[in-house]
Amino acid sequence: MVQGEAQDTAAARLKHLETYFREHPVTGPVEGHAASRSAPAPLSLGTLSHIRASVKEVVDHTLETNPDAGPAPSRADAVYDWCREHTAHAPEAAQQRAETIEYRQYLEHCLRAGDTKVIPPHRCPECRCFGLMWERSSQRARCTNANCTDSDGFSHAFTLARLAHEHIAGQKSVRRARAT
Repeated sequence: MVQGEAQDTAAARLKHLETYFREHPVTGPVEGHAASRSAPAPLSLGTLSHIRASVKEVVDHTLETNPDAGPAPSRADAVYDWCREHTAHAPEAAQQRAETIEYRQYLEHCLRAGDTKVIPPHRCPECRCFGLMWERSSQRARCTNANCTDSDGFSHAFTLARLAHEHIAGQKSVRRARAT
């Protein structure tokens, strides 16, 4: 990574979502919603709910792992650093869970901002090929390998939670292998 270049992290993506939707208010009917007689909210309420739910999930996990963590930061994007700091001495399983939550949320933040290019670099958990594509209608990553089908002949589809788990577990395996 080039020095001074911003990192592409869950925190950076969350900050982008929060900033973008505060600076670019909704000015008309939101696509996919019926027109209403009342004025639209000044920002995307769906995105605001997404931000709040993301922060709450990280805070809840951190406090469950370390009840003495203290208050969460007021800035939404700072919650990930706060979590890592307060779970650094937790059991490995709790740390891996925190990393998995953060990575899944990174994928969610990217997709919410319209960046579907974050899905294809992941291997299919079933056939291990690089053929995943985001399917918006089902909110799943679907394998495009014609030979990667379930018992009914449908192509396999995976949740972001599954992709995040596979990604973090794979990183852990690589780190362990390098340490030996």
